[in-house]
Amino acid sequence: MPPWLNLANLFTLVRLLLTPIVIGAIVEGRHGLALAVFFLAALTDVLDGWAARRRAASTSAGAYFDPIADKCLMSGVFVALAAAAMIPWWVVALVLGRDLYIVLGALILMAFTKVRKFPPTVWGKLSTFTQIVAVTCWLTRDAFPGPALHAIGAAVLWPCVAATVWSGLHYTWRGIRMVRAN
Repeated sequence: MPPWLNLANLFTLVRLLLTPIVIGAIVEGRHGLALAVFFLAALTDVLDGWAARRRAASTSAGAYFDPIADKCLMSGVFVALAAAAMIPWWVVALVLGRDLYIVLGALILMAFTKVRKFPPTVWGKLSTFTQIVAVTCWLTRDAFPGPALHAIGAAVLWPCVAATVWSGLHYTWRGIRMVRAN
């Protein structure tokens, strides 16, 4: 068995394989299925981290593919939600724009400094958390329509937007500090 093939990386692979199923279910209006598969995909993210730490199964392949699987899932879900007219397109532009901005910043840092590691910040993790909560609320709202869930779905939009913008600003500040230090 290849050294990169372990339990943690298998969970990451499962998340990648579940991504098109979630996206398809959202676009097709199968909200209950989308919610269930999204929950399962999110669970694989928790499990791969647990397996990597608990079983000392951390690999460089996992460190590379885990964030890619996360971004594929979340980016795909946001695009599908907007395509299904469940959220505004400007939210998708903000979320994807921030992610592309961060990747571009990392590439610039790699080109002009010796920095090669870019661990997530607490604000980046908060942004991801609020995005997951928002997606879960929106999928739940559409799987189980009702005024209370509709209100909650509308309310979570603003913390998601605020955390996304703030984390983008924080990554900018951190990038400037890295350039100055190197």
